[in-house]
Formats: sequence, C-alpha cells, structure tokens
Amino acid sequence: MAGDNATQAIPPPIMWAQRNDKVYLTINVEDVQNPVIKLEETKLFFQGKGGTENKHYELTIEFFKEINPSESKYAVWPRNIPVVVVKKEDGPYWPRLLKENKKQHWLKTDFEKWRDEDDSDAEGPDDSQLEDMMSKLGNFNAGGAGGMGMGGMGGDLAGPPDFGAEEEEDSDDEELPDLE
Repeated sequence: MAGDNATQAIPPPIMWAQRNDKVYLTINVEDVQNPVIKLEETKLFFQGKGGTENKHYELTIEFFKEINPSESKYAVWPRNIPVVVVKKEDGPYWPRLLKENKKQHWLKTDFEKWRDEDDSDAEGPDDSQLEDMMSKLGNFNAGGAGGMGMGGMGGDLAGPPDFGAEEEEDSDDEELPDLE
C-alpha cells in the first residue's frame, strides 16, 4: 500500500470563531457524501468524501476544554457543514480551539463570525442571525441525522442565510401609465 494516495484521508479545511458560551465551526467540504459526524465531551470526529476531486476527509479535533454534545448542532449543506458547539462552561474565551498548542494548516479563524471577548456582552445583528440559523440545525443526539434534511433553507448555502435582509426597491417597480 506504500504510495497509494487514493484512499489516504486528509483533514478538511475548517474555520472557527467563538463566544463565551459556544464555538462556531465550518467544515469546508462541498457535496459531502455519507458524512460521519460525532461529538463527544472533548472531541469532534468528522469523516466523509467530497469536494471536486471526491477526496476522503477525516479528522478528530480534541477541544481545548469540555463541551456539551447534546446541546450542540450541525447541518450538512451543499457547500459546507456549519457546526455550533456549546461549551460546557460559559466563561472566558479559550486561548485556542485545540487542546494541543500547535498550529494546524487546516484550521483558520473565521473573521466574519469572530468577535472580541470584551464585545461579547452586547449581542449584535450577526448573533441574532447565527442564533436563528442554530435553531434550524439538527442536534447531535438526534440519531446522528443532524441537519440532513435542510432543503427549503434557500439562499447561498455557503454560510448562514441572511434572515435580516431587506428587499431592495427595484426601479422597474414604479407605476407605469396605462396603455391606450
């Protein structure tokens, strides 16, 4: 089997951000087939095939501190897998996501969701959209089905739907004179 890279599992690219009470993860693999996602008090396991080259992805993340698997949620979308991990204890931000203090090439900070710890008391519009998205995700304790039936969410599935978007007025919507 030496040199057989066809079945070699690689870690998926993951982005993360946090709040005092939760961690937001985004597993960036498109069109995942038969994903296996397991969450325990200290780790997350992900396995699946996907992407343009149908690569085999697999990864176990050991978290910096314990989390609450039964309250954590995820969904499987065509472009990625958003995961909301609830921390076991609210409190100060973790200094890092992983237990091991080593830089990982597959892990990046999600600056769109990140907010500084001292700003976390005031909930912004971003948080209400994330909370709305979280309410639509599947639970880990629901037999592992997660958010498999996420049809009907609509919009760009690369991230949370824009629930607060206002409709723009189209210039074509002006009243037209009657035809004679």
